[in-house]
Amino acid sequence: MPAIAIGRALVARGHARESVHFVGSERGIERRLVPEAGFSLTVLPGRGIQRRVTIENVPAAAGMARAVARAMALLRRERPRVVVSVGGYASAPCAMAAVAVRIPLVLQEQNAAPGAANRMVARFAQACAVSYPGTPLPRAHVTGNPVRPEVLAVDRSTGAAEARAALGLPADRRVIGVFGGSLGALRINRAVLGALPGWSARRDLAIHHVVGERDWDLVSAETPAIDGGLHYQAVRYEDRLPLLYAAADLFVCRAGGNTVAELAAVGAPAVLVPLPGAPADHQTANAKVFAEAGAAELVRDRELDGARLATTVNELIDDPEGLGAMAKAAASLGRRDAADRVAALAEEHARG
Repeated sequence: MPAIAIGRALVARGHARESVHFVGSERGIERRLVPEAGFSLTVLPGRGIQRRVTIENVPAAAGMARAVARAMALLRRERPRVVVSVGGYASAPCAMAAVAVRIPLVLQEQNAAPGAANRMVARFAQACAVSYPGTPLPRAHVTGNPVRPEVLAVDRSTGAAEARAALGLPADRRVIGVFGGSLGALRINRAVLGALPGWSARRDLAIHHVVGERDWDLVSAETPAIDGGLHYQAVRYEDRLPLLYAAADLFVCRAGGNTVAELAAVGAPAVLVPLPGAPADHQTANAKVFAEAGAAELVRDRELDGARLATTVNELIDDPEGLGAMAKAAASLGRRDAADRVAALAEEHARG
């Protein structure tokens, strides 16, 4: 999503759409998202290398070598003026190829703690576009994390009623939005199920629970009966997330780079539950930035259960003034022009 936002910003700055070319992974979601956004795409073979000694790394390393070779052939053929790497496995081969064939490289890092791919090639980059001050990369420029235009268009102050109607949510209640990514987050899903009995009598509360594909059958089977006034709705997947950003008063979610950037862009308070074991513990680093700014409540994954979730949400949702302050703090962290800033940085370092 950040890469597509940068591509759109380059087009908005006057570059022909066909002059912006994406390089991704055969296994990645970019195979669908990039063509849908109207850009061309080359996919490379292979898979990520495990961060431990394992026999699986032998074919993975061979796949990486093939990907780098293909990326070098692509760059020599197309001779781009600049390569922008957004990190992750799909970016690593092309970033390494750019260094090898002496094409200027600009990195874009979404998280407060940089990922392995960007750390590996950062020393060779002409510039590193980072989301937060203090991100440990050389030649860092704080641009913010690019956010898709559909999210930037959200206006929580005027669009809540319309968004709630579209999502089937009541207009006169406090709304909690819960999501854990496309596959879902089992810890968060189980905590919601555990909190529902305590919320069931609340006639002032509505829960929009995006379960995710992986846990849908489990949640459907284990959802307790709700006898009171709570409005609870569970959905398998939510492809209208901008509507939910407009509709909900508070969010419960993971702390991935894109998620927290979107929360900041719309000014939404949250309970952030970082994914344990994330590379470089980047989700905890992201959540700490928001918690220290007063924009979110950080709850460790191992500490989250139904009781903790209910207590935390109740304390926040029953304090409208405090919730408003959290929303303002979140908005203060947002950089709505991030995509344009990264695009300008890429132009600056493009071969002349």
